[in-house]
Amino acid sequence: MKRRRVTSTTLILLGLVLIGVGYAWWKDPALPLQGLQASGKLFGGVWIELALGFVLAGLIDVLLPAATISRWLGAGASADGLFAGWAVGLALPGGPYLAFPVAAKLFEGGAAPGAVIALLTAKTLVSPVRMLTYEAPLLGWPLTLARFIPGVLLPPLLGCLGQWLYFLFKAK
Repeated sequence: MKRRRVTSTTLILLGLVLIGVGYAWWKDPALPLQGLQASGKLFGGVWIELALGFVLAGLIDVLLPAATISRWLGAGASADGLFAGWAVGLALPGGPYLAFPVAAKLFEGGAAPGAVIALLTAKTLVSPVRMLTYEAPLLGWPLTLARFIPGVLLPPLLGCLGQWLYFLFKAK
């Protein structure tokens, strides 16, 4: 069995939780338990989406060979990879519980940083379901389209910029 190593992200999250628990305890000793109960309610509301996101990421791992991911989304795919990531992000159903495990699995499988950034940007900025059910009825079509059009056009640009930044940060 492969042993999981403790990362800086895990340590930061642990530190934030400990600070939050300490502050809550200082304000009122009952607050940490109330916070844990609120966390349970949140988890109860999203556990199915989380589980499905991880199952889909696992299926991607076994159904899409790394060579296929690299061919479509890898660094060698250049602009095609950005556009493929953009298209996947626009078409991917579900929320962040699905998108982030899938993106992580694609990145681990050889997808270029820019393609993954384009995917996540497209997924977060544009949601046809959200647009049709919430935005247009509540905000009207002029504002909805004024937000939608830049949102649908920006992911490849941000993927390109993000890839450059990724390699800049990785070099340090």
